[in-house]
Amino acid sequence: MEIIRGPGNLKESHRGSVVTIGNFDGVHAGHQAILKQVKDKAGELGVPAMLICFEPQPKEFFNEFNAPARLTRFREKVELLEGNGIDLVLCLKFDEKTRSMTAQHFLDLLTNHIKVRALFIGDDFQFGHDRSGDFKMLQISGEEHGFAVTNMYTLTRGQVRVSSTHIRERLAQGDFEAAEEMLGHAYTITGKVVYGRQIGRTMGVPTANIQLHRYRAPIDGVYAVEVLGLDVDYHGVANVGVRPTIEEETLKPILEVHIFDFDQDIYGISVKVVFRHKIRDEKKFEGIDQLKAAIFADIDSAREFFENK
Repeated sequence: MEIIRGPGNLKESHRGSVVTIGNFDGVHAGHQAILKQVKDKAGELGVPAMLICFEPQPKEFFNEFNAPARLTRFREKVELLEGNGIDLVLCLKFDEKTRSMTAQHFLDLLTNHIKVRALFIGDDFQFGHDRSGDFKMLQISGEEHGFAVTNMYTLTRGQVRVSSTHIRERLAQGDFEAAEEMLGHAYTITGKVVYGRQIGRTMGVPTANIQLHRYRAPIDGVYAVEVLGLDVDYHGVANVGVRPTIEEETLKPILEVHIFDFDQDIYGISVKVVFRHKIRDEKKFEGIDQLKAAIFADIDSAREFFENK
């Protein structure tokens, strides 16, 4: 897969692509249905399949600290997109200039710069300054420039609309089975193991620390997890949060994983943490002794979960 940073880096080989547009946060089952159509049409025409997305996401630009937590970081999203057959990701920087882009300017990007061959969009897609562009405008442009515009209607599971919002709600409730059904894959966080303060090691529970590099995750608390990407797959217990017992002014959450029956140096290695079961919410304890007792109880709970799984 190739990532194109801005329209100024478009090459002739990128033009004539089959395109879809959106955040595609989580690359959930609804997104996958769109991506399949894009991939199939691109294969039929013998051209690349392209996703156009924005970084930061528009809601993050307008209100960084109250924007919805991401289901996937950009790198995680790219891996999922590649697995779903996307060849090109055109990443547009969302800033004041982009925010002020007119709907007509965006259409010009599609028709004259990308020379889109076919376009697939979600049923709620709007574009341009003040979201003035809509499906009808795209249809008219497609008729003028010779490309079809397909409206991909919302996917449902039972009576529930598959959306990133609903998936966040399920994750917050610790309902990983329902979240996985809507995602089409298990909920994971991937990242490199970094050096921490070694507090867990002093308590007899060394942890692999993974910086989230985002303001907050869609989950917080203590979880039974699987850890992938090492010599074999491991079970463990993870905490996602700000460590209120030992940190006074932590602004960003961190993912800490105690990997069961494991004692290797893995600093700098990228691991994938798969969340399987919520044990409890994160809480502030009165001291290290209470925290240590809770951690060992969490370990017992996680081991019991996997033994009975």
